[in-house]
Amino acid sequence: MSSSITLKGLQLLPLWRRRIPKYPVYWKGDPQLRVFLPHFWMKIVKPQNEVPSNHVHFEVHPQMSRVDIKNYLEKIYKVPVIHVRTNMVRGEDIKHQAKGYVMSREEDQKYAFVVMDESVEFKFPDIFQDKKPQLEKDLEQIDDVKRLEAEEEQKTWDRAAIPPWFR
Repeated sequence: MSSSITLKGLQLLPLWRRRIPKYPVYWKGDPQLRVFLPHFWMKIVKPQNEVPSNHVHFEVHPQMSRVDIKNYLEKIYKVPVIHVRTNMVRGEDIKHQAKGYVMSREEDQKYAFVVMDESVEFKFPDIFQDKKPQLEKDLEQIDDVKRLEAEEEQKTWDRAAIPPWFR
C-alpha cells in the first residue's frame, strides 16, 4: 500500500519518495539563506557481525549517493571518512494470507557501510545494559518482602501459636 496522502484529488508523496529540489540559486541582492537543513536522513544500524571499531553501518535516504553520505558525515559531524559503500535491499513481498498472491511490496532500503579514519573509534551504544524489565524489578521487590516477613517470623517463633494482633 502507498503511504501517500490525498488532498482534494492531489496526491502528496512523502519526502523520501519525492525528488529532492535543487538548492535555490543565490543572486546578488537576494536575502541569504541562513539555515541549512538537509532533506536527507541517516539512521545508525547495529551490524549483524563483528566489525572493526572504525566501521559504522547506516540506513540512509534512498536518494543519497556515496558522495552525499561522505559530505554529510564530514561537514555536519566532522568525522574523517575514508570509504563509503552502499547497498540497496529490496523490500519483501506482502502476500494475501488466504490466496497467496502478492498484494504489494515493502519499501526498498538503502544501507551505507562507512569506513572512518583509524584514529576514530566507534562502539555501538548498549542503552539497555543496566536496565532490567519491570517484571524482574517487581519480582525482586516481592522476594525482599517475603524475606523480611520470614525474618520477623523467626524473631517471634516461640509465640507462633498466639494471634498476631495479640503479640
